[in-house]
Amino acid sequence: MKILLMGPPGAGKGSQSERLVKDFDLTSISTGEMFREAYRNGEQLGIEAMTYIERGELVDDDITNEIVRKRLLRKDAERCFLLDGYPRTVTQAEALDGMLKKMNSCLSAVINIVVDKTAILERMVGRRVCKQCSATYHLSFRPPKVRGVCDQCGGELYQREDDQLESVQNRLNIYETKTNPLINYYDKRGILKNVNGMQSFADVYADIKRALRDIT
Repeated sequence: MKILLMGPPGAGKGSQSERLVKDFDLTSISTGEMFREAYRNGEQLGIEAMTYIERGELVDDDITNEIVRKRLLRKDAERCFLLDGYPRTVTQAEALDGMLKKMNSCLSAVINIVVDKTAILERMVGRRVCKQCSATYHLSFRPPKVRGVCDQCGGELYQREDDQLESVQNRLNIYETKTNPLINYYDKRGILKNVNGMQSFADVYADIKRALRDIT
């Protein structure tokens, strides 16, 4: 089973991905994590990618496609995987189709989490991350016991550049203009499955599982 999880920034894709990876024994392929890892390792692709991310822009297609291509060639991605954060444009989707075709493979399903724009702004602008262990909190929904301090390791919490209001608004605008066409792209192929993301985490996950029953 090879799945693409779609949805706007702040739709909860990361949390849903973690659960899907565990329950369905999938290999997680997250472009966001790959970008950050490459940046931490001082790799040129990662450094270039981070300049886009910090401006709240989509990373250049060539950079993104190359990082994904390398990841898909690893042995743990041969049987099954879950893509999170890629593709984000039709051009990237076409590139992915080409990669998978060379591997004699294809996507099994595309899950699209649908969330209201106002709710997304509230979710993302209130998010805080630990500088030491990367644990995630929210000022309203999951606040730390001590303001600004991580419950797990005592590290300092901060607001990522891409979670600041202006950056979030910019990312949502980009999503609507560049990523939304993917919905039509995959709908025409008959593999798109929409899920209501305005529910609780558990209900969203239950709907995703129901959507995947036909392909498992």
